[in-house]
Amino acid sequence: MFSIIIPTWNNIDFAKLCVNSIRKHSAYKHQIILHINDGSDGTLQWAIDERIDHTHTTDNAGICIAVNMAAGLATQDYIVYMNDDMYVCPQWDIELIKEIKALNTDNFMFSSTMIEPINYQNPCVIHHDYGQSIATFREQDLLQEYGQYEKNDWNGSAWPPTIVHRKYWHITGGYSIELSPGMSSDDDFAMKMWAAGCRIFKGIGKSRVYHFQSKSTLRIIKNNGRKQFMMKWGMNQSTFNKYFLKRGTPYIGPLSEPDKSTMKMELFRAWLKRKIW
Repeated sequence: MFSIIIPTWNNIDFAKLCVNSIRKHSAYKHQIILHINDGSDGTLQWAIDERIDHTHTTDNAGICIAVNMAAGLATQDYIVYMNDDMYVCPQWDIELIKEIKALNTDNFMFSSTMIEPINYQNPCVIHHDYGQSIATFREQDLLQEYGQYEKNDWNGSAWPPTIVHRKYWHITGGYSIELSPGMSSDDDFAMKMWAAGCRIFKGIGKSRVYHFQSKSTLRIIKNNGRKQFMMKWGMNQSTFNKYFLKRGTPYIGPLSEPDKSTMKMELFRAWLKRKIW
């Protein structure tokens, strides 16, 4: 059903937990593909022993190169990009498949809804702390409670776990390697999907994963993704998220083109207010 690509960088305990949760809680047997950065912590040998499809680089190639290399092994029609510090909840894939079957197009971008321990006031996320490490992970509590939180479908799908049709992965060229190691690459990919005509950027409220948060990004030297996005697309990410994706607002159907005149006026007013104050 899905080809699930998971980049990992010497994060073997989280990678094992992620893969095992997919195997335990998926209703269908999906193809799992790891991209192993370095792998000297035992991840490479574990993937070989477990016969998990994988690609490998001897250093940390970054998210963009990693997911593109892994996607080259995809055999299924739908590609899911997932972080290695995620744990999928039961029925996560059933809810995505229901949504796919209800559409009459392959041009969409869905996200599962993350449950996260740290509250960053993200309207797309369910906030509840089930642990921030393997040692503190309250797995049984999560499995008993993950379904009790109210969460409707939302606009602005761009964060993993994301799913797109393999055709559109190739049409857009996957993740842009000029953004390596990967800051702002999620929004960039969403913008490329928009340019390819996608107007369905839907977060699925009932498809849920637990996200331990930032177990690899804290270790890298970051690119200036915000500046690169601005130079590439002629707008900043907050403009794209607010006026195009309408991120975090309730999903009511495919997105429409933003009202450019209203958008420009609001941006001018915000700029003027900053200058005044």
